[in-house]
Amino acid sequence: MSKRFDYFVVFAEMRTGSNFLEANINGFPALSCLGEAFNPHFIGYPNREDCLGVTEAARNAEPHVLIDAVKNAQGLAGFRFFHDHEPRVLESILNDARCAKIILTRNPVESYVSWKIAQETGQWKLTNVAKRKDAKATFDLKEFDAHLKALQAFQLRLMKALQTTGQTAFYVAYEDLQDVEVMNGLATFLEQPDKLERLDRNLKRQNPESLSEKVENFEEMEAALARTDHFGLTRTPNFEARRGAAVPGYVACANTPLLFLPVRSAPEEEICQWMAALDGVSKAELQTGFSQKTLRQWMRGNSGHRSFSVLRHPAPRAHHAFCERILNKGPKCFTEIRRTLRRVHKLPIPKDAPDDNWTRDEHRAAFLAFLDFVKANVSDQTAVRADASWGTQAGILQGMGNFALPDFVLREDELEAYLPAVAMQVGVSRDVPLVAPAPDTPFELSDIYDEEIEARVAEAYQRDYLVFGFSSWK
Repeated sequence: MSKRFDYFVVFAEMRTGSNFLEANINGFPALSCLGEAFNPHFIGYPNREDCLGVTEAARNAEPHVLIDAVKNAQGLAGFRFFHDHEPRVLESILNDARCAKIILTRNPVESYVSWKIAQETGQWKLTNVAKRKDAKATFDLKEFDAHLKALQAFQLRLMKALQTTGQTAFYVAYEDLQDVEVMNGLATFLEQPDKLERLDRNLKRQNPESLSEKVENFEEMEAALARTDHFGLTRTPNFEARRGAAVPGYVACANTPLLFLPVRSAPEEEICQWMAALDGVSKAELQTGFSQKTLRQWMRGNSGHRSFSVLRHPAPRAHHAFCERILNKGPKCFTEIRRTLRRVHKLPIPKDAPDDNWTRDEHRAAFLAFLDFVKANVSDQTAVRADASWGTQAGILQGMGNFALPDFVLREDELEAYLPAVAMQVGVSRDVPLVAPAPDTPFELSDIYDEEIEARVAEAYQRDYLVFGFSSWK
């Protein structure tokens, strides 16, 4: 029967008990854990010149050479890997189903305190209790927050990789390390028939005292951690579908090295006219229809280029999307979605385009119902696609970042002041007027706006109000 794994990796962090876990893994005859093979400061262990015949210089030049050596080692070999180890191999490790993943975790407060004590004493391993050095840690909230965020980000990356590749890992908590049955279960996971009778006794726990005895400013630490929102109670939930970069919609000037990354339902037509005026050409002469390949070519061919996006307050943006994409039938209307919103979501709009009998009160009621739909839609609670025309601007900018972030993120009410500054970045100093946006029809937002509409918009676009600091529209 063919073996399931070619090698294994222990994902851990400093002061999580990884040395002890390694010692017990090495207690199995056919297993060998090779230390921190991809530590940026040494290879395997401090003061070692190579790992499996691969020197540190060779590993740094081509890290996958060492992965190949581990795969070809006698028995089943592996190594410990921390969040700050060689990033060039992490993706291939995570995607390789023939790499067994072992994930070791520890209470982050305990690992932080242990790390602080080790820094004070210079003692990172203990084999002889008589030589134990004693010290107390001083808790620093900013330092701990950075420590915690690094651990959490790495764990989330591991979890996401396992989920998207359909793999599973063997999880070990710090407290499990003293359980020989768990160690034998790990061996079973690695398809090793041997069993340990007892655990390795060479390494000793360095700081067995309670946290109150190990931390100099324990009461200050308690007070600081009491204010920490462990359960994300203040977090704004975000269930919006992730977006990619909408590269085909990007617009470049005809001659000037300026690229516009539009946000749907925000200023777009007037920006394109302004860009055309920069070069004294018609709007039809702007460069559009990019693919990622052709956009990269444009970037390489336009040294010193600049890019920008324009945000709009969520209230007029949602109203514009409602009028253009849903209410008014025309080339920009989402006809199928319009029909579904009327039939399923009971949006109170006419079957055909609104006529002269369409009243302001009807318009207001329909827009409020549309905002209720948007709130559910961006929270992934509807069967209708979460279109960028009314998706959050924070989500759209995040999607842009999958390819390239804009140099400038401007706001609609600041365009007259900041667009000239953007133009100057690419060598255009003359005054180029900005045309006013076309009004929404059959009614403008100002015709129906009140506190209730503002409240509904704020509910639907919590993320944009938080991320961009939007206040009430008027």
